[in-house]
Amino acid sequence: MMKEKIYSRPERLLPDFLGLCAGCGHLLFDKAIFEVLEELGVTGRAIGVFGIGCGNGLVRLTALDVVQAAHGTAAAVASGIKRSLFGKPIVFTRQGDGDCAAIGLGYLINAAARGEKLTVFMINNANYGTTGGQMAPTTITGQITTTTPEGRNPRAHGYPLHVPELLTSMKGVAYCARGALNNPANYQRTKRYMKTALQKQIEDIGFSFVDIISACPPDWHLTPVESLRWIEEKMIPEFPLGEFKNVDRIE
Repeated sequence: MMKEKIYSRPERLLPDFLGLCAGCGHLLFDKAIFEVLEELGVTGRAIGVFGIGCGNGLVRLTALDVVQAAHGTAAAVASGIKRSLFGKPIVFTRQGDGDCAAIGLGYLINAAARGEKLTVFMINNANYGTTGGQMAPTTITGQITTTTPEGRNPRAHGYPLHVPELLTSMKGVAYCARGALNNPANYQRTKRYMKTALQKQIEDIGFSFVDIISACPPDWHLTPVESLRWIEEKMIPEFPLGEFKNVDRIE
């Protein structure tokens, strides 16, 4: 009887243990990015630039070329790599919402304004997961964090930042989308967004960005299952999923 392999671990994702919290979505992103790179056939020329955050332990789980950037600077570091290397490397960043949209927002906006041919993936768990659950740019209104114990109040703390919608207005941006990792259907949908974003870079069109909603059970003070429900009921209504910009040419 012939057996057909229908699934295996992505080749460049090493069999190790990252030690992330139960229910964290970072490992789902890791699985997705390696699957997408393999499907596009660009694993051998991909370079990852990692921001500071929960997921930067992937540096020791990957057989890719990777760079650990200083806090917030991943888009700038990725720009330098993309501009300085021959052979058309496929350069992507993997950042948390705090690293990307707070301390790193200036680097992000300017990379997008320059139309850098690179791809930014922002894992959005609506708080500073690594440092104890403080309010982040993407913390939703009313959300309790260690620095908003009574919930985020727009009068005092401002409103959550919607990064793909912000980048959509910029001429150098070829692609912007938002996905989620809370169920199998959204995982597959997010993989398609990631694949399209990287394809824009492969085709040398412009800057691409995907916001990826992910669970953070410990800092949300929820179980893993409750966290998935919270994404569906609270985060997705605030941060709608979908493609916000998809162009084949920047004039």
